[in-house]
Amino acid sequence: MVKPLVSPAQARRIALAAQGFGTGGLGSDGAGGPVPATRQLNLMIDRLGLVQIDSVNVFERSHYLPLFARLGAYDRTLLDRLTFAASGRYTEYWAHEAAFLPVASWPLWRWKMAEYRDYYTSDADTWASANGPMLEWLLAELRASGPLQASAIEHESNVRQGPWWGWSDVKRGLEVLFRTGRVVSAGRTRFERTYGLPEQILPASVLDTTISRADAHRELMLHAAKAHGIGTVSDLADYFRLKTVDATAALRDLDEAGEIERVEVPGWKRPTFVHRDAKLPRRIQADALLSPFDPIVWERSRAERMFGFHYRIEIYTPQPKRVFGYYVLPVLQDDALVGRVDLKSDRQAGILRVQAAWHEEGQRVDVERLAALLGRTAAWQGLGAVEVVDRGDLAPALAAGVRAL
Repeated sequence: MVKPLVSPAQARRIALAAQGFGTGGLGSDGAGGPVPATRQLNLMIDRLGLVQIDSVNVFERSHYLPLFARLGAYDRTLLDRLTFAASGRYTEYWAHEAAFLPVASWPLWRWKMAEYRDYYTSDADTWASANGPMLEWLLAELRASGPLQASAIEHESNVRQGPWWGWSDVKRGLEVLFRTGRVVSAGRTRFERTYGLPEQILPASVLDTTISRADAHRELMLHAAKAHGIGTVSDLADYFRLKTVDATAALRDLDEAGEIERVEVPGWKRPTFVHRDAKLPRRIQADALLSPFDPIVWERSRAERMFGFHYRIEIYTPQPKRVFGYYVLPVLQDDALVGRVDLKSDRQAGILRVQAAWHEEGQRVDVERLAALLGRTAAWQGLGAVEVVDRGDLAPALAAGVRAL
């Protein structure tokens, strides 16, 4: 059987369109269209299936960025109301990494919760096995007092251990219970997660839904195929961090059902699939700064294969060994990753600082467009100016472009 041939350029456009780029949805931030409202935020999160959470806010916390990249300047308090609510449309779980996801998809993760429970109970050396009484005490506290943040629970063990990021035993216990599904997210306050029992937070329709492990994997892989548009087995498996053996079995079923189709992309050496509803636009029009945890780039080997873009986040790299900077965001222009900028929101001074700017080898950066995007980004952050530090081969031209605005 001859497999349909998809060129690398077509694969890029399929993937970007599936992720919501090039849809003309930019808000009234200088790029046209109305300001995105709650409906647009909900539709985009549903399209993505999850929004990864990360606490670093030197520029902006990661979960705000994918929606800005796709929709333009939106009111971040709208997203807070949706994702930080005690009980609403979204919850949290370890889908890919820690992520916001629709409440309706929570039952798809019961198999993973069960695996965590089996692991914690089968290995006597785990912290959970050694601290059973603490876990039961935490459950009793939540049962008696309702949803609580870790910092609000009074216990002699509620003291951070080790360096500043070290968890107390209370926090560690709550996270164990969260992974196993015995507690769930009850929203956030000032970004700190609140924990509650499932019956205190989730609707009965969700609690009463049971999905087999195989069916859950098929559903997750179907969404991964739709969200990515096109991808190898490892690409699609990584979207929800599924094991290759489970992902392969699910893809086989989806292929037989006609939900996906096997294709070939020159240079892609592994089996590749495209979702049956994937769109192939003639061109992509996009100007975006991508979070390090955006689905376009979060699987680094996919980003390199698809865009020729080698990307590593350097937050945890000692400063003298950093190549590009501390919080570096890839720059998307149309269907290419053309450069990268290291951003910092200096909120006290009211300045968006471009700590470094680099162009990607073999790509041409439209400096005027990038400067305009940085201006819109600063305005979205409530900052009054953009300043470019003279570091990186793109910095001089970008500084001139910013001044010209």
